[in-house]
Amino acid sequence: MSKIGRIHSLESFGTVDGPGIRFVVFMQGCPLRCQFCHNPDTWEVYKGTEYSTTQLIEEILKYKSFMDYSGGGVTFTGGEPLLQAEFILDVAKQLKNKGISIAIDTSGYVWNSQVKEVLNYTDIVLLDIKNYDPVVYKAITGVSLSPTLKFLDYLREKEINTWVRYVLVPGLSDNLDNIRELSKYLDNYPNVSKIELLGFHKMGEYKWKELGLDYKLTDTKEPDAELLQEVKKILESNGKLVSLNG
Repeated sequence: MSKIGRIHSLESFGTVDGPGIRFVVFMQGCPLRCQFCHNPDTWEVYKGTEYSTTQLIEEILKYKSFMDYSGGGVTFTGGEPLLQAEFILDVAKQLKNKGISIAIDTSGYVWNSQVKEVLNYTDIVLLDIKNYDPVVYKAITGVSLSPTLKFLDYLREKEINTWVRYVLVPGLSDNLDNIRELSKYLDNYPNVSKIELLGFHKMGEYKWKELGLDYKLTDTKEPDAELLQEVKKILESNGKLVSLNG
């Protein structure tokens, strides 16, 4: 029987959410409240548009030739996609049977038996580590860091290819000593094949205002090229591949 999921939006030709050309599914709902979130309209669980497994797969398959040609696939993001792990599991099983690669872009905060099952069908995890200092992480997200680190441990145990994403926000996540500690920590994870360094931007600020939310980063500037390059060198210092976006 087809499952029902709540989806915020779909992007048919994504190029920044995993390798190749990707069909990106923005799932509705998120337990985090990140200060720099550019999709606060994905937070509420009961909003979005209902899709059945069948409907979503039919839409995805329209673009299979582009995914095959480019080495791409489907990326589930959000929001926090693993809040709807049961739905994603149903979709992922069927997509894998059709030879389509699956990526999950997650905070690693949600953990249960269905999430474990989803990871059995996942080719790559894009793991967002907002900060390595537990106090700063809590200030940024409103939740604890420890579930994310445990999630990363499980990905290592299962040898799941992982890209770690780090958003550089001046005055919030730009402490260089803290970034050095993160770099050393990730050296213990051979499954982490890449670190994506993302420069903070305010493209989602208007959404906060439309939703009547207090956007605390109005006066925060985007990181300059010099700072981005300095942080990139730190993250590369332990031999990891680092890409720079921003």
